[in-house]
Amino acid sequence: MAQRLRVHVQGIVQGVGFRPFIYQLAHRNRLKGYVANTPKGVEIEVEGGQEALHHFLQELPKTAPPLATITQIDSEELPAAHYSTFEIRSSEEGQERAALISPDTATCSDCLRELFDQHDRRYLYPFINCTNCGPRYTIINDIPYDRPKTSMAAFTMCNECSREYYDPMDRRFHAQPNACWACGPHVWLADGEGKDLGIKEPISEAASLLSQGAILAVKGLGGFHLAVDATQREAVKRLRLRKGREEKPLALMSSSLEQIETYAFLGEDERQLLISAKRPIVIVPKRPSDIIAPEVAPRNRSFGVMLPYTPLHHLLLSHPFVALVMTSGNMSEEPIAIDNQEAVKRLGTIADYFLFHDRDIILRSDDSLLRIAGGRPRQIRRSRGYVPVPIFLRKSVPTVLALGGELKSTICLTTENRAFVGQHIGDLENLETLEFLEQSVDHLQRILELRPRLLVHDLHPDYLTTQLAEAQEEFPTLAVQHHHAHVVSCMAEHGLQSTVLGLTLDGTGYGEDGTVWGGEILLADEKSYERVAHFEYVPMPGGAKAIKEPWRMAVAYLWATFGEEIFQDDLLSLRNWDCNQIEVLLQMMQRKVNSPLTSSCGRLFDGVAAIIGLRDRIAYEGQAAIELEQCLKPTTERYQYEFREVGRKLLLSPTTIFRQVYEDTVSGVEPPVISGKFHQTMVEMFAEASLHLCKHYGINRIVCSGGVFQNVFLLENLEVRLGDLGLEVYTPELIPANDACISLGQAVIGAMRLEDQ
Repeated sequence: MAQRLRVHVQGIVQGVGFRPFIYQLAHRNRLKGYVANTPKGVEIEVEGGQEALHHFLQELPKTAPPLATITQIDSEELPAAHYSTFEIRSSEEGQERAALISPDTATCSDCLRELFDQHDRRYLYPFINCTNCGPRYTIINDIPYDRPKTSMAAFTMCNECSREYYDPMDRRFHAQPNACWACGPHVWLADGEGKDLGIKEPISEAASLLSQGAILAVKGLGGFHLAVDATQREAVKRLRLRKGREEKPLALMSSSLEQIETYAFLGEDERQLLISAKRPIVIVPKRPSDIIAPEVAPRNRSFGVMLPYTPLHHLLLSHPFVALVMTSGNMSEEPIAIDNQEAVKRLGTIADYFLFHDRDIILRSDDSLLRIAGGRPRQIRRSRGYVPVPIFLRKSVPTVLALGGELKSTICLTTENRAFVGQHIGDLENLETLEFLEQSVDHLQRILELRPRLLVHDLHPDYLTTQLAEAQEEFPTLAVQHHHAHVVSCMAEHGLQSTVLGLTLDGTGYGEDGTVWGGEILLADEKSYERVAHFEYVPMPGGAKAIKEPWRMAVAYLWATFGEEIFQDDLLSLRNWDCNQIEVLLQMMQRKVNSPLTSSCGRLFDGVAAIIGLRDRIAYEGQAAIELEQCLKPTTERYQYEFREVGRKLLLSPTTIFRQVYEDTVSGVEPPVISGKFHQTMVEMFAEASLHLCKHYGINRIVCSGGVFQNVFLLENLEVRLGDLGLEVYTPELIPANDACISLGQAVIGAMRLEDQ
């Protein structure tokens, strides 16, 4: 006797070949019924014998398509309906949106084989894709994920593409971006003013121009790249000059792992990350070589490398390049360009030529950036390939929208047990980036069809996100302290509920006392926190200017450590500093004029980097601290450190450490040795302070977060040291440790506060 089951599958099950997979699985088991996309995922009805139904349910999760991620399967038995066939039904519309959308995915091996097969009808077609690869999130306007709701709606499939699209046995069944030479998007080469040059083979000509030293703006998957031949010094210099990117490392793209290994070292973990379908940029050590222009990553031991992830990239890299610089298509600090006309307007002063195409990018998405640390992949910039896969929370929570912080901004929207952290938006320092944030909010709310009950923002009153939240009247708002959000973001990632000790080390976070926090230990849960330890305050002469000029922080630490008399000494380390400027800084600090107090760990790293002669001024965020880490010589030696109890707080002394750094400097100790001792001191001090506080408060869990934990030495050694002390240590993996995690922490705190109302 026939039995009928209705099965609901949730997860990433749309746009990944899931319906044809179910169709084929049902046919193999001789089952009747249907499969359809719904706003919540996929609905299946199968009817047949009990043994066949049992086998169907067993095989479903085991043999799902490679891009599918199943998060939940529910089934119920129903009376027989006497289906005569098994069919794939049209997608359902509905009010509740819970389906997970697949991220953009790198070109699969089947499509690559066809791309370079002279006998294939898609030979050298730069938009080849199938159900197992290609654009997703960056071309979608709405769900269910069907072609009319994507930017492919503008292209009518030819008969052959249409046949593939509607054949459940074909690899391109319902591949929404399906197209070919006859019916799909096309590429053309334009000059620096955007004028079509009428080149018959635009990609080959673009490669030729790159080999001649030209700067090329390439329209990709989530936006434009600016490309040059990475082996040509003058081309790289010209790109830096025009883009306004003085020293920050530039990303490289090579055709293969073997090509990358000619100029960089790859471990097995790095290799697996690079070849994954997500295709992120991965930070890897440089190999001693002069193949790559030194201007690609000056004063840096590492390269950021990636493999091609679109057919167009593969076609460009099929020409004889060791590597191409592939950096974001923008002026520094602006969002990447995604529209052709916009690109000409914004990049026309940078690019010599444009490689355009006519498939619209709905939502910009930068390349993701990761590195291996502590034996695990660590996110630094989470975007293309990873978004919009949610962070799964330990329980269902109210719907909350969080706007993040100011630097490395992201947004987050919660629903049920999922937190959707949006793609990298950037530093909110201009109107263009704020508009991008607003577009991202609109897009995420639209595709999830969610109306938040609460809007959460940072405590800092001057952040653009704070002003945006307070200017609107549609939703109630909540201000959340920056470092509490850091702690809770890591708790959310690891599903932690009870009180933890939160070690939060970064550069800047607005404190409840109006000072600049950044070297904090919090006793925290998902709703509240107590600040139980922090660095003693020192002034930041010039405020934000001290962040961009680390020598100012060196002056501040010297003044706080020794007083004014230290500046009367004839110090080699101070000879490059303007005495008149030093005098101005001293007066500012004495009179407390534009010299906010800070407990920042990041500023201490800056001050040490400056006093030992590494970096007086920075060209990009965190540069001084990065170079301090990169120059270190490993050692077991460390400086003496101090912390003392004042009331309920533990105060850590930065000046005790800085005094010894200074004494080593004037004694002629080499910077790598000083850096090694300083880093070792940080590890030991935070380990001892954490153990002391854990014993005092009777807890055993340590959560680490904040941009300072992008320092691999500190992360790896502190994680081991705390573990050796018998503590449970949790560090960020799925979400960056930097301020990109702030929105997740804000959203969870807001949701938990709502539950109390």
